[in-house]
Amino acid sequence: MLMAIAAGAACFSLSAQAADFSFGVIGQAFMRSDAAAADNALRTALAESDADNLAFVVVNGIKTATEPCTDQLYTQRRDLLEAAQNGVIMSLAANDWVACKNSAGKPAAIERLNQIREMFYDGEMSFGASKLDLMRQSATPKFREYAENARWEIGEILFATINLPAKNNHYRSDGGRNGEYEDRLIANRDWLQRLFAIAKNKKLPGIVLFSDADPLLPLAQRAPELRGQRDGFTEVRQLLSALSGKYAGRVLLVHSQRDPGGARRGIVWSGNLGTLASDPNWSKINVDTARPALFSVVEHKDLPPMSRR
Repeated sequence: MLMAIAAGAACFSLSAQAADFSFGVIGQAFMRSDAAAADNALRTALAESDADNLAFVVVNGIKTATEPCTDQLYTQRRDLLEAAQNGVIMSLAANDWVACKNSAGKPAAIERLNQIREMFYDGEMSFGASKLDLMRQSATPKFREYAENARWEIGEILFATINLPAKNNHYRSDGGRNGEYEDRLIANRDWLQRLFAIAKNKKLPGIVLFSDADPLLPLAQRAPELRGQRDGFTEVRQLLSALSGKYAGRVLLVHSQRDPGGARRGIVWSGNLGTLASDPNWSKINVDTARPALFSVVEHKDLPPMSRR
């Protein structure tokens, strides 16, 4: 098993042969417009998920769109994740870096992205007391910048984060080379191909991907104001669909993007490829390799008493 438990930490027990376990996703805390409410939502979700018996928790993003992109704020949120009892993996979100500006009011997305990589992805272990070993894409010299893309295995399931920021994958419609987007597109293509190759070679029954955006949702449904622009997720959507079609197991994409057309609850399947929009509070997903569906979402009314609000 790829989990090292720190001394005195809350312990999640799982053997390599275990058929079922659960994990948590805190996906929409920082989609709230009010920074204080978002911070409180994150703290509450971490406390509630700590009270459960989870293999790990993935947190999508560390700030709201209105909070400053400062090292001080990043440090505060990093310390909060580190204080969790569960193993915590931070999945990068658009709010963390895409719209950031420097003190002169000029775009600072790339500088902030690099700073976050240094502060949150420096090392091969998760946050939290119950540490998980992670394999980062940055271990490959060609993609040494992309430490935010990480993978780990529990039981017979392959889990991975992938940097796909909402609304349009940081595709820039202004002139000139779209450097960050184009370079990350190459890295993400390699990452997805590598993940599916590992899962196929090991004959794993399932893959779970964590991202900010839902690349399978049509552009007009993700962000109506972007109609008429190039869809920044076209290549990722095509590749993910093609790879899933050749994979014998189930693929679950867990994202934090709201559907303007109406809230979709639960896992939405298209063949063996499913999408799950994380709950506004936090989501608990069960994994049972003995069941054909493999993944199921626990309703909040069925969560432990501390989580019943």
